[in-house]
Amino acid sequence: MASVLIALGGNVGDVRTTFRKAVSNICGMTQAGLVARSSDYETPPVGDIPQDNFINAAIEIDTDLDPHALLFTLHKIEHKFGRNRAAEGHWGPRPLDLDMIAYDDVVMLKPELMLPHPGATQRAFVLVPLAEIAPDRVIAGKTVTEHLAKLSTDGIVRLPDLN
Repeated sequence: MASVLIALGGNVGDVRTTFRKAVSNICGMTQAGLVARSSDYETPPVGDIPQDNFINAAIEIDTDLDPHALLFTLHKIEHKFGRNRAAEGHWGPRPLDLDMIAYDDVVMLKPELMLPHPGATQRAFVLVPLAEIAPDRVIAGKTVTEHLAKLSTDGIVRLPDLN
């Protein structure tokens, strides 16, 4: 079994309900075990596109799928919830974004998949939820907590749990 960290994001529609359903789909479609799920966080958008704030979260799963099969499944789940990667702009609004942040200690540099995720260690909206569930996980040579300590978390707000 591989330990995989996945970041969830979105800012179109009922994102928190989408997350709940997406996590269920991830576990079901990958036959994965959910190890941990972070709280949801409201985060300011990145880039110059005027848009609503995002909701971000993170999960850790255990799966037997290889990284490419998992990525294919994550993209299929995004599509199921209304994401069209081909039609959207970079940093634009989206109903669901699923990014594989780390897959065990695998390092992979392929055009279709880079592990660990190349931008994750510079993005507080990814690291804040990860720090809640895996603060000591080493990504790119440092722990999640160490990476997060170098970044501003201004504007990131933990949302109350849903009942």
